[in-house]
Amino acid sequence: MKQSLIKLAWKPLTWLYSLVTSVRNLLYDTGLLRSFTAKQFTVVVGNLTVGGTGKTPMIEYLIRSFAREFQLVTLSRGYGRETRGFRQASSQSTAREVGDEPLQYYEKFGKNCHVAVCEDRVKGAQILAQQWPKHNLLLLDDAFQHRRLKADLYLLLNDFNRPFYEDEPFPGGRLRESRQGAGRADAVICTKCPADLSPGKRIEIETAVGRYIRSGTPCFFSSIRYASIRRFDEHIVQPGGLFVLTGIAQPEPLLHYLQENYLVNGIKLFPDHHLFTESDVLTVLKSVKNEELIVTTEKDLVKLRPLTQNLNLMHRFGYIAMEVDFGSDTGRFQEWLTLHVRTPMLTRS
Repeated sequence: MKQSLIKLAWKPLTWLYSLVTSVRNLLYDTGLLRSFTAKQFTVVVGNLTVGGTGKTPMIEYLIRSFAREFQLVTLSRGYGRETRGFRQASSQSTAREVGDEPLQYYEKFGKNCHVAVCEDRVKGAQILAQQWPKHNLLLLDDAFQHRRLKADLYLLLNDFNRPFYEDEPFPGGRLRESRQGAGRADAVICTKCPADLSPGKRIEIETAVGRYIRSGTPCFFSSIRYASIRRFDEHIVQPGGLFVLTGIAQPEPLLHYLQENYLVNGIKLFPDHHLFTESDVLTVLKSVKNEELIVTTEKDLVKLRPLTQNLNLMHRFGYIAMEVDFGSDTGRFQEWLTLHVRTPMLTRS
């Protein structure tokens, strides 16, 4: 009852926010606001819902899919960083300089693609094209609402646990724009699905999504595949007990997996993109038994590993990696990528 009253109170502001974003989209759609096209073939991975829909593992999936065929660059805004403007990730970069997710991309794939951040995606794409003119595939992380740059392909992520078609725009809900924004998508990927998703549920989701997308736009289904737990020194371990420490937007799927498969004795959650300090590490350590491993995510790893190294505590910390798994949709999605990315790329070159 209380929640319903709160939503009702926010309704006028929700309508106003939806109107403003809809007018903005209309101005871009009609050309009254100008969009720019990057020199690179550009793929956007984004969402309508704020935070935690699985953009980072999806970008990594695309890097793995294309790194052997094309020369890649990735461009993000760099949420959580303490800098402004264009920054290219390097071996000396920190999360405070480029953001945690871009640093994660660099540490995992820096040999296969260049990683950069810039809040102005048009400017960032131009600088990348000048510095790396032969790198002809640009992956834009979280740029579905960045209308100034017109991409070649838009992938819209829809969280199985928080579908956009059941949500509302700010402040009454968590949508960045109205549901009709899904109409710009070239494909919708339903993320974080149960591995045993039933055919009936797939049809139900496709029907709900279909009310907001263009006719013929495909809907794909993916789940999360977790790897073995590794200590910060990269040794695979089978811990007897865990203490979970993380700062991500939607930790529930991770917590569910760990609690289902390991003995979780404690949990400490920080806000998304939290920039950990040595004080955080030492405070958490006081709550953990000596035999317990403090487990986090790859996104948190890039911020915590330098701290634990300085404190000589790397043996007390571990992380669990995750990947996108398209399951039975793998072949269909790869065929779609061939038709909409590989073929146009080869035609351009």
